[in-house]
Amino acid sequence: MPTSHPRVGVASVCAAVLTFSGLVATGLLAAQPAAAADPVGYQNVRINEVTSSNNDTVELYNSGSTAVSITGWKMSDDSFSPQSFSPSSSTIEPGGFVTFNSSKGLGGSDKLVIYTAGGAVVDRVEWATDEAKPAMARCGGDGTGAWVTTTTATTFGAANASACPSSIPSPSQVRINEVTSDGSDTVELYNSGTSTVSIGSWKYVDADTSHSPVSVASSSPSATSIPADGYITFDSALGPGDNDSLFLLDGNGNSVDSVTWATDGAKPSDERCTNGTGWFRTSTTATLGSANSCAGSGGGGGGQTGRLLGGGGSLTSGCTPEAPSGTGSTPVGTSAWPGGLDVTITDNVCAFTTSTDPEGRDVSGLAFDPANPSLLWAAKNKNWLYKLVKSNGKWVPDPSWSATGKQIRFAGGSGQPDSEGVTVGGNGHIYVTSERDNANNTVPKDTIMEFDPAATGPTLTPVHQWDMTSQFPQLDTGSKDDANLGFEGVGYVPDSWLTANGWVDPLTGAAYNPANYPLHGSGLYVAGLEWDGTLHVYGLNSDGSFTTFGTVSTGKASVMDVMFDAGTQRIVATCDNTCGETHTSMKVNAAGTIVPDATYTNPGVMPIDNLEGFAMAPTSTCVNGTREAVWSDDGIYGFGSASSSYGHALYSGTFPC
Repeated sequence: MPTSHPRVGVASVCAAVLTFSGLVATGLLAAQPAAAADPVGYQNVRINEVTSSNNDTVELYNSGSTAVSITGWKMSDDSFSPQSFSPSSSTIEPGGFVTFNSSKGLGGSDKLVIYTAGGAVVDRVEWATDEAKPAMARCGGDGTGAWVTTTTATTFGAANASACPSSIPSPSQVRINEVTSDGSDTVELYNSGTSTVSIGSWKYVDADTSHSPVSVASSSPSATSIPADGYITFDSALGPGDNDSLFLLDGNGNSVDSVTWATDGAKPSDERCTNGTGWFRTSTTATLGSANSCAGSGGGGGGQTGRLLGGGGSLTSGCTPEAPSGTGSTPVGTSAWPGGLDVTITDNVCAFTTSTDPEGRDVSGLAFDPANPSLLWAAKNKNWLYKLVKSNGKWVPDPSWSATGKQIRFAGGSGQPDSEGVTVGGNGHIYVTSERDNANNTVPKDTIMEFDPAATGPTLTPVHQWDMTSQFPQLDTGSKDDANLGFEGVGYVPDSWLTANGWVDPLTGAAYNPANYPLHGSGLYVAGLEWDGTLHVYGLNSDGSFTTFGTVSTGKASVMDVMFDAGTQRIVATCDNTCGETHTSMKVNAAGTIVPDATYTNPGVMPIDNLEGFAMAPTSTCVNGTREAVWSDDGIYGFGSASSSYGHALYSGTFPC
């Protein structure tokens, strides 16, 4: 359950750009709505690099999650009307590049505007004399970075990093940080650099190509410079509309930055999240003149990473989401989510309210049933277990088992397990971890309980229970917070994987031989400790005893869930916002030791919350090369009270097969 981790520094982290279905339309649109012929996703295509020497080459980049057809698109500069061009491909794949040569030629000082076949402005860039030689390129991130003159050879058709200067010039570190179109039409600029930048001669213009650039100073006479880590604001004389763009030019006419938003996307404002560097998103509250709040409900402009779909609904009486706590940094070397970029909210609002938890919070561990992958088990902190099935695209309690979940107890039928992790054993039984007894929550009780899912009645008691509390004296301090840092997740790992991969038994120093432990069943159990991110390997014996096989380091500060994924043949240790919302896959190395293999983040559209549960469906469910991945939000907070994710616990995405 959410807690402030005592050893993890708190950092301000924002979610990536989102799109909530039915709430906000996405898009980089012109001053007027795009024609019906404009392809889906065109708003995510950005000019990424351009040269006015040699073959006058232009590179476009697709920062979205869907392929975009650019058939019929046109370009213009500052002297000729829109003309057709011949791209290297008629379609730009997600994260892909397309290049073309300007048939009209680009001058040493010029402007480039890209239009859809329907006439909507997609993007534009301007440069002064020789600033596009060898090229002008986005640096600091393809599709979203600052425009600078490259210092090495061009990188057309590939990422710009190698062609960018080692450091971005100070003027290029000024970014459009927030803009509003709700009457005040205010623009905020932010200097992310370390020195003051003079902007007395800078100008801005909108998406209407008939408009001439307007000086910032004429709109705000006091806006002559921006100090390091400082802000200036001004009211636009061009009156930004509902579907519009803003382009910022320096005193030489070079493009500095841009933002484009859709209908109501800049109401109350469109802001970068994170402050000064991230993608734009619609905010719930304008924060002009100060750091962006990164509290919003939908996608704004500029290069989305995916869509968050579904959600909404009214909170039921007593249902009170809980804001996330304990946010820390992402581990070095973390890779991007390897699956699909779109995510769907897949539960009903306030679906997990119970007699012991009317707030509806505290859904933690998740596990697919390998024998029936249409079933998803969920553990809820205040002693509840749910058997979930899909209905109309949502995970709901299986009414044939219990429409409201079943309450679980410790052995003997007593206590209130602080149930956190869940896994399905080789015998088909459900294994649940508990950190403490909520009836006495200052004392740790780190246990693994085995339940028979076929047992009848509204309350389940363990078939077996194993108590490892004595192994963790550091949790027994009399503090409920320390007692709450015990077993968070548990995963069943089959013996067949351990033997096939040459795991060395720490107790014998030789290859693991399951026959040495005749009472343990067909696999071992790995419990994740929130306290320090370690995994603890156990053989759970049928006589109620257990064998301890030692500790495995995940390299992370905490672990919130653990699973064995047969598809990737890896143990997966999940950490929530404490470790930047990451998943570390664990393998057996050549020395026979379980070690980290790779770490990846969540899809960028997801909230940075206490996402404590994570499960991937078996590969038997694969369709078109992907399978379902599910997350649970322990605080059902989503993106806050103004978002359609507020009050929801479950999110579904896709992972490669």
